[in-house]
Amino acid sequence: MLAHAPRNFPPGHPQVPPPRIGVLLVNLGTPDATDYWSMRRYLKEFLSDPRVIEENRLKWWLILNLIILTVRPSRKGRDYDKIWNRALNESPLKTITRAQAVKLGALLKSDNRLIVDWAMRYGNPSIASRLETMQHAGCDRILVVPLYPQYAAATTATVADKVFDALKAMRWQPAVRIAPAWFDDPVYIDALAVSLKTSLKKLKFKPDVILASFHGMPEEYLHKGDPYHCQCAKTARLLRQKLKLKDGQLLMTFQSRFGTAEWLKPYTDATVKGLAERGVKNIAVITPGFTADCLETLEEIAMENAAIFKEAGGKNFAAIPCLNDSAAGLKVIRTVVERELGGWR
Repeated sequence: MLAHAPRNFPPGHPQVPPPRIGVLLVNLGTPDATDYWSMRRYLKEFLSDPRVIEENRLKWWLILNLIILTVRPSRKGRDYDKIWNRALNESPLKTITRAQAVKLGALLKSDNRLIVDWAMRYGNPSIASRLETMQHAGCDRILVVPLYPQYAAATTATVADKVFDALKAMRWQPAVRIAPAWFDDPVYIDALAVSLKTSLKKLKFKPDVILASFHGMPEEYLHKGDPYHCQCAKTARLLRQKLKLKDGQLLMTFQSRFGTAEWLKPYTDATVKGLAERGVKNIAVITPGFTADCLETLEEIAMENAAIFKEAGGKNFAAIPCLNDSAAGLKVIRTVVERELGGWR
């Protein structure tokens, strides 16, 4: 009734647009630039999230502000500089996430009620800004898709936290859904398998071992009930089965550990080094937990771990690209989106 009777509104009352449905893709985040202060702002937002670092808040505040944010911005800035998209002056993660949203919008354009957009949990564009834009465009229902195939409190849950923080500031709140993880979805497993087989065919060598490297987390989070480790293990198992590989041919590992706590094992860097020291000469690494190439895949895996492998005696190292905005990658995201829009369209 409200949307069809604007003539009864008081003078100056904003017109209400026709109802639409929003789809918001959300990835982890990115700094705005690689300089010290840009990196510092990004790292402070990221590492201040209590879901990312579950530490005594006073103790962590002192460590973060007096030590980490003094030293780490310069070092991480140099790492980002190695992979920076200079043509667009942005990180590859931002470039790819934007492309995913644009291409998904094109695939769903037959439904003119849909608006597809993208945001970053940390950095820009922010979740709050994109939700506000969608609401002003008439979206009374919004599907938020955290771009993490496996659920973790430090990733998926913190996206939900930020979404609901934004809703708190809205007088007229849209209905919101958070898409669940798709770690065992057949479309996702098929896409990983096809991507891996296609990439391996392009190599000039045959890997003796393939690593499925996932982002790590402190072991303590697993013991607190986080399902992430189990979901990663199922993804790796299903991928191994799809490719008809033995356990020793495709190994699950965890990367990107931070701090002094014990993290999920086995560690990717230690495994890479150990394989080389045992005489393995050829390996390939796929990163199934990432929907888009980023610092952790392009610099940490393709550069750092490649160097570790070769310094320890290995010969050939291949970093397999993420699904990114490929046709297979978009098929996975579209499958998730269309399933979760059920009842709204």
